[in-house]
Order: sequence, then C-alpha cells, then structure tokens
Amino acid sequence: MLKHIYILLTGLTIVLFSCTPEIKPDVIKDELPEIFPDYCNVTVPATIAPLNFRMKEETEGIAATLKGANGEEIREKGKNHVEFPAKKWTKVLTENIGKELSVTVAAKTNNKWVEYAEFKIYVSTDPIDHGLAYRLIAPGYEVWSKMGIYQRELASYDQDAIIENTLLTGSCVNCHSFRLTDPNDMSLHIRGKKGGTVLKTDGDVKLLNTKTPKTISNFVYPFWHPSGDYIAYSVNNIRQVFHETKDKRVEVFDSESDLIIYDVNKNKTLYCDDIMTKDHFETFPSFSPNGKKLYFCAADAKQMPMEYKDVRYNLCSIDFDPQTGTFGNNVDTLFNAAAIEKSITFPRPSPDGKYIMFTLVDYGNFSIWHPEADLYLYDVESGETRPLETANSNDTESYHSWSSNSRWFVFSSRRINGLYTRPYISHIDKNGKESKPFLLPQKNPDYYEELLFSYNIPEFINKKVELDARTVEHLANTEGTNVDQRE
Repeated sequence: MLKHIYILLTGLTIVLFSCTPEIKPDVIKDELPEIFPDYCNVTVPATIAPLNFRMKEETEGIAATLKGANGEEIREKGKNHVEFPAKKWTKVLTENIGKELSVTVAAKTNNKWVEYAEFKIYVSTDPIDHGLAYRLIAPGYEVWSKMGIYQRELASYDQDAIIENTLLTGSCVNCHSFRLTDPNDMSLHIRGKKGGTVLKTDGDVKLLNTKTPKTISNFVYPFWHPSGDYIAYSVNNIRQVFHETKDKRVEVFDSESDLIIYDVNKNKTLYCDDIMTKDHFETFPSFSPNGKKLYFCAADAKQMPMEYKDVRYNLCSIDFDPQTGTFGNNVDTLFNAAAIEKSITFPRPSPDGKYIMFTLVDYGNFSIWHPEADLYLYDVESGETRPLETANSNDTESYHSWSSNSRWFVFSSRRINGLYTRPYISHIDKNGKESKPFLLPQKNPDYYEELLFSYNIPEFINKKVELDARTVEHLANTEGTNVDQRE
C-alpha cells in the first residue's frame, strides 16, 4: 500500500511540473534552436532567475520542455517567448546542483511545429553572490539626462535604484566600488556643481572633497584594499575626441594621470614618487588579495591627442606595506603589452590570488568603444597569459569583475548590436577555464531590445546595498570633508 502511495505521489510531482500539453512536432531538425538570449549549453549557478528566451526569428508560437536528471519536467508554451515559472525553476535547479538540465525547443511557423535538437544547461556546484550593482546610462558622449546606479538580485528579476542623478540636477553618478563585494564599504562619485566622493564605511556615510594641490584631479577610478583601511584611486585629466567613421564613434583618453592611495582611517592621501612622474601615464589601480601589491596600468607619456594611437599600457605592480602605508622601491612590468603593439586596461585580480583578468586593446585605456577589445587571463604564478576565447566575441568585451569565490565573473559586452553594453556572466573553474557566458536573464527577453541604456561597471555584491539617497542628497549640498593634503 505504501509503495503504491509513493508511486502516486511521485507521479503527481511530475504532473505538477508538466501542466502544458506536450507538443507533437511536424518536423524534427538535428540542429540547435536559434534563441535569444543564447542559453544553449551554458553553465549557471543554482540561484539564478529563470532563463526565459524567444526564437530569434518571428514565430507563431514557441514551446520548451526542461528536464532534470531525476525526472523533473517543466513544459511551457508562449506566443512570443518561453517564460519558466520561478518556483518550479528554482526547485528544479536546486535538485540538480552538479548535474545538467536538458531543454528541447519547438517553434511554430507556417502553422507547423518544428522541433530542434536538445541542448543542456549545466548547474554548477559553485555558489554565486547575491547580486550585481551597475550604472545604467544612455550610450551618449558629452551630455546625459537620467542615469543611476542600480542593484539586481540574481535569483530574481528585482532591480532597485541605489542612487539616481535626479536627486541632484545635472550631476553624474559613477565609479561605484565595494570592498570584496561587501556593500558595507562603498565608494562612489558625484560629478557636477555639487558633489564629491561618497564614502560609506560600516554604515557611516560622508562626502569627501578629494582635489588637492598635489593631484591633477579629484579621485577617479577606485579599488578597495582587502583590509578596508585604504582605497587606491587614479587621478586623471580625461578628454575625448570623435571619429568620422561608424566603426569607432568616440575615443576617450588621458592627457595625464597618476595614482594615489587614500587612507580611510586617517583621511589622508599617500603618494609614491616612483609612480607620480611626468614620464608615464598610470591608471586603473587594484590591490592584490593579500593587500601587499598594487597592480596598475602604465604607459609612456605621449603628446595628446595627436599621439593617442601610440599610447599603450602595460600591466605593472609595486609592493605596498599596509602596516606602514608605504610603497616599495621598484615598479615591475608583469605583462609588456606595448611589445606586441597592444594595450592593457582594467586589471582585476581574482580573490583567490591566482589570476589577473584584464582587457586587451590595440591602444589606449578606454576600451568600451574598441570593437577589438577582448578579455585575457594572466596567471600570477607562471606569468602565462591567454585570451578567454570562450567568453570573447567579435565585438567589445570591456569592464569585468570577479565573484567573491573566484568562480564567476561578470563583464560588459557590445556583442548584441555594437551599441549598448549588456552584462554577461561566465563560470570559471579552478584551472582558469571559462564557460560559455550567459546574458543576465530578464522576465521578458525583449527587455534588452527596448532598453535604451547601457550597463556600466557591473560589480558583484554579496548582499543588498543599503544607502539612503536622501542622506547623500543632503551631503552633496554641504561643503563636505576636505582630504588631508599631507604626504
């Protein structure tokens, strides 16, 4: 009797996952379906929102059957796209961690159902962080209207504003940064008539005025020290020019740049004479996971803008002692990109200390408008460097960041249409092998066709960002705190 009850309950469980009638195809094709987003054979975390999709070509209907390794099944059908129910999706993924899901797609055209070859979705055993933080901004150049920094929970489609520039008319909010994905420690800039650098540490929020007589600008590109005691910033004199050709619309470059380290506890800047020279441009700093090295990009100074195509940045490092706040005596070149007529930007070390990911371009350091920009991986121990061929595309791959466990990375790409950057996520194993990236899922796949904003600086966060926008607004209307100008 108990055996019969068990069989009945098991059958009911499968039925619950199979509410949509099975499609009987008129034609069967031995080829993968062309779907958008392309989720065929991707690796995902167990806590990812449903990967809804549609056919790239217009259809009269679409159906999908998702099967788990234990016999679970979800059948869904739609006119324009497939939308998996969140609870069923989460249950199937949770019960198939470390296994693979099978997906079969059928599309209706000319009143006939065509079934395509099955593809897989691999559910990784590696967890991923709570969510992403990013800026949404129109892909313009010298002007903007509404923009903001937002956060998105990866397990759902929930998106919330962290801060929007509508609080301060005419301002620009940018360069958000967190310490080891922890939003309790956060830095972001407000540019415009009012503003400065907003610094959040352990719940305390203040506004810094960061321009000093010794620096060429306010603080720009940030990276937190793992201890939370320091933040490395670049200081840059940024300019832009416009191209007449459609392939490259705009070029952004530095006419001069340096690096400083801000001591969070003492409210003072630390300078290194070996870095702050007129002979070199330095930018995009990042600390090693143990906090004892500062990585950065450095190039021989050129006459700008006339020689902007001759500026090529190498991957460099210098020792840093967090106990004393002092620098080493030698700048080391880790990867000489200029020797192969290339240039490095956005060096980002993995939290486990094994790798440094960077973007490689033909010249310059602002890769977002460079179609040739690709992601590369530098092995810290061996010094070997290789392209992330599975993640790269024929268009721009640019800004990227690591998950807290070094098993996932998110990056911005223009691969869809060459104009708007979209966030892609890829799994990377302990040997540095990346998986096929997947586009951040949305409830309706047409979301990306309708969104007229680019995703900028995607960063992992291990929990929801708590920042009171009204507090920031109040601070931006005050004089703020001057950074101590002593060396």
